[in-house]
Amino acid sequence: MLLPMSSQNVIQYLQETDLCSSENATSNETELSKSSSKNCNLLVTLADNRKLLVKQERSLKNHQTSHELFNEWLFHQLLQQFPVLGNISAIAPLVLHFDQENSILVRNYFSEYLEIDGFYRHNNIFPSEIATAIGTTLAGLHRATFQRREYRDFMATAPQGEFRYHFYNPVQGIGSISPEIFGTVPTEALKFYILYQNYESLESAIADLAYEWNPCCLTHNDLKLDNILIHSRWNQLDNCLVRLIDWEACAWGDPAFDLGTLLASYLRIWLSSLVVDPTINLEESLDLAMTPLELIQPSLLAFIQAYLNDFPMILEERQNFLVQVIQFTGLALIHQIQETINDQKNFGNSDLCMFQIAKNLLTIPEQSVMSIFGISESEIFSPLAKLHKLPQPEKEQQLVRLYYEKTRLRGC
Repeated sequence: MLLPMSSQNVIQYLQETDLCSSENATSNETELSKSSSKNCNLLVTLADNRKLLVKQERSLKNHQTSHELFNEWLFHQLLQQFPVLGNISAIAPLVLHFDQENSILVRNYFSEYLEIDGFYRHNNIFPSEIATAIGTTLAGLHRATFQRREYRDFMATAPQGEFRYHFYNPVQGIGSISPEIFGTVPTEALKFYILYQNYESLESAIADLAYEWNPCCLTHNDLKLDNILIHSRWNQLDNCLVRLIDWEACAWGDPAFDLGTLLASYLRIWLSSLVVDPTINLEESLDLAMTPLELIQPSLLAFIQAYLNDFPMILEERQNFLVQVIQFTGLALIHQIQETINDQKNFGNSDLCMFQIAKNLLTIPEQSVMSIFGISESEIFSPLAKLHKLPQPEKEQQLVRLYYEKTRLRGC
């Protein structure tokens, strides 16, 4: 990386790339926007009140980058290359500039929009209209690119000087414990890795999910609630338009992964509000949640039904789609726990509750559908069946498996 961005040089950089004039730069404000371990984000307000977000990928060892900003730029190029996808461009920010050499991307900033995660947590309300808009928006992305080889081939483009042999499978379990972990993870957090390895059914479920991962459309792959924006006057507009940001992980992928990641983000609002104490069991903690699941369930149901109503073809192709969505939800919660351990060096009682929920979602997804949505799978599909001709699920024979036909590797 040749040019580290900072508040001292960002205006000069924007001028040199013709993204702002000297007149615009005479009065400006620069602040550090929400950054991550991967990116440094600078929010620049120009003299004409126009706002730009300047993102720079942090370098890894040997000054290399993971080229995630290239993915966002590639997605923008896809929309330019195929005008028929114009409806999708309305939900994503406009990318104005990409500098591969310095791993810098500049995009417009949505001043009148709010992060949905912050909106939910601050107001503790979950309007079904918002969830419906999210489901419809996501279905539009997946439906428009579903099984379209020209889009798949375009998204396989590699950064200059790099190679891409295949699309990355995000269905990853927890890797094997090595002696190095004792120097990076606190003692209390080791309990998570011990619990994870004690359940063979959990590893088996993740291995099955990885085996069944079916990339068939363009996916966001990081669809958390803080990567979805809602207009500040959403309840005064005719259309409850949402926008999706941070497309750095987008790729050709499995639509169930996007849905599961988003559902997990909703569930984290509930799970983070639990009253946890060593003297009370999991059921009591769930009942004492400050934000009960029952408060969120109408939005979860509105989201999944809006998605399936706008993209019923996915059920014709994959009759176990909803079950896989539930399993991806559990996997996303497992990854969230590991991320908390890596960033905060902690594994507390709330994380233990999250682990138990995640395990159930992964190992008994059919029963978990009722727990998450409040109604059964057949009840979810019932209104859809009246509008669309959906195939009836086949009943599987209940046979005892005498051998495991797929190779199962720890951490795959």
